[in-house]
Amino acid sequence: MSFENLLSPINIGTLKIRNRVVMGAMGSGTANDNATVSECECAYYAERAKGGVGLIINEVTRVNNETGIMMPRQTSAATDDCIPGLAKLAKAVHFYDGAIFIQLHHPGRQTDNMAIGGRATISPSGIKSMMLQSECREMTNTEIKSFVQDYINAAERCYKAGIDGVELHGAHGYMLNQFISPLTNKRTDEYGGSTENRARVVKEIIEGIRERVGRDYPVMFRISADEFLRDSMFPFQEDGLLLDEAVEICKYLVPFGLDAINVSAGIYETMNQAWEPISFAEGWKIYLAEAVKKAVDVPVFGVGVIRNPDFAEKIIAEGKVDGVTIARGLLADPDWVKKTAEGRVNDIRRCISCLNCMDSMISNGMIGEPFACAINPRAAREWFYNDARQDGNDRLVVVVGGGPAGMEAARKLAERQFKVVLFEKSSELGGQLCLANKPPHKDKINWLIDYYKTQLTKLGVDIRLDTAGTVEAIKALAPYAVFVGSGSESIVPQSIKGVNGTNVCTSTDILTGKVKLTGKKVVVIGSGMTGVETAELLETQDNEVTVVEMADRIGPDASWQSFSDVQARLMKFETIFMPAHKLVEIGAASIKLEKEAGEIVDLPVDYVVLSLGVKADQTLADEIVKSFDKVVKIGDTAKIGRIANAVETGFVAAYQLD
Repeated sequence: MSFENLLSPINIGTLKIRNRVVMGAMGSGTANDNATVSECECAYYAERAKGGVGLIINEVTRVNNETGIMMPRQTSAATDDCIPGLAKLAKAVHFYDGAIFIQLHHPGRQTDNMAIGGRATISPSGIKSMMLQSECREMTNTEIKSFVQDYINAAERCYKAGIDGVELHGAHGYMLNQFISPLTNKRTDEYGGSTENRARVVKEIIEGIRERVGRDYPVMFRISADEFLRDSMFPFQEDGLLLDEAVEICKYLVPFGLDAINVSAGIYETMNQAWEPISFAEGWKIYLAEAVKKAVDVPVFGVGVIRNPDFAEKIIAEGKVDGVTIARGLLADPDWVKKTAEGRVNDIRRCISCLNCMDSMISNGMIGEPFACAINPRAAREWFYNDARQDGNDRLVVVVGGGPAGMEAARKLAERQFKVVLFEKSSELGGQLCLANKPPHKDKINWLIDYYKTQLTKLGVDIRLDTAGTVEAIKALAPYAVFVGSGSESIVPQSIKGVNGTNVCTSTDILTGKVKLTGKKVVVIGSGMTGVETAELLETQDNEVTVVEMADRIGPDASWQSFSDVQARLMKFETIFMPAHKLVEIGAASIKLEKEAGEIVDLPVDYVVLSLGVKADQTLADEIVKSFDKVVKIGDTAKIGRIANAVETGFVAAYQLD
């Protein structure tokens, strides 16, 4: 495929961008502590420009440093001292012939009170976010006028810094979205009521930017064309902003000076429609952008789990959108566009929608670190991992274990020109990924397995399947170093009476197909992601499933978005959830559960599936440590964790090897 549409240039106002791929904004946490642009931030965006992206839209950028703080180390354009950093960012992107817009943003009611010194957040009507529950007050008319000026002033600073344009963030439930949505705007003055009144703030911002910097400076508007309240797990009694009205808003705003529209969906209370978990299909919400495109005469960009160049080419060729917005896909592979242009589509490391980026945005932000991609350890750390050494000199390194840690280590080692031999005791590469891909809707995991298979083959890694990495086998190779990622095994607590019964198995047994159940009453013990995903697989196989959790709530340590996605489907199956129950005994036809008060509950079951986590078997690793001078543990052998931990440990160990 030539990708002639995807790779063709397009004009956004007076700005010509080199192709139809827009990097969507994501809060990276790469700015300096004082909210100015950092070297880390410049390197992060420059890497994507170098990779061929047509237009980069940076992260959510503050227009007000008092009321508009969303996260630590968030870029600001709220004061003049931000201009030099913005200029440096523009220069970094322009060096690689890219273009960059700054996304101007205010979180409104979607602000954590603690981020603004414990004060109440502000919004059009003082309606709290159901997700954050932050205290919120209604803005006065005077405050709204000042708020409009904040946006205009920030846009002018971007203009002075040499930034190519701005995007007004009117999506995902943030302040501009709160004004245009009937859900959050109940005002009765000129800023509320009719569609035009609710869009007045955006209109005034556009007009103000035009008056301040002229008509030639590109302005884009991002909109959630459907808030999807009907799909929320929160009890909404109204529809909020729907597609038909969103189209009318776009039609209304364009004549005042909009140059492009970037169409998304969802708010915090419908987060999975904004930042989708793994189950969502590629391009599922392109229809929203298509509807907007039919109604306006400026370029319209669509978003929605776009991972494959051929899909992007197709929807542009069909006239559904003028271009595509890709955020997480470019986090996972900054060279997505370059590889497409060079005909190396199979080399693209496609985002698997695991949402580690979203989870880490919160956890890392609390300690002042950038967010992280599970499958690209360099993401937002390009400034640190900046040494592309090729100094292996054909020294031989053995990697034991073909899971994500072992495959990533082998890839990086081979890239550095080490000679790599990879031992995998099973008949296929993937390790725990070959379990993770078994539940319903988890097929994107296969993209990562395929990526590694392709890269290891191209890099000449000697892959030895069905071969255990024994000390004797490794000694025969006389390696310079040995990396051990021999994986983990399910925890089966021997303290539970009856745990070794014939009606007991682990989630691994279910996922591998070693144990197949149909038409049974099955209880899954443990409600982590593996537990609930195993429960869903069992439900699809016509079993009656109960999920038992010792903690006070189901999924205590699971990623909220991914968990809620699976939970919603389990609720349709009428799966029973039993939090605050501890398994104490397993019998032939029932189990005994202990409640917090000590009460014992008997639950009739046919089969018990244990999903209580995993532990590393260190036996082989310890033998190898004793037998060789340079030994590095990676993946679960080093520390039990998720895909992100496995890939990172493999990458870092290979990167550091002297």
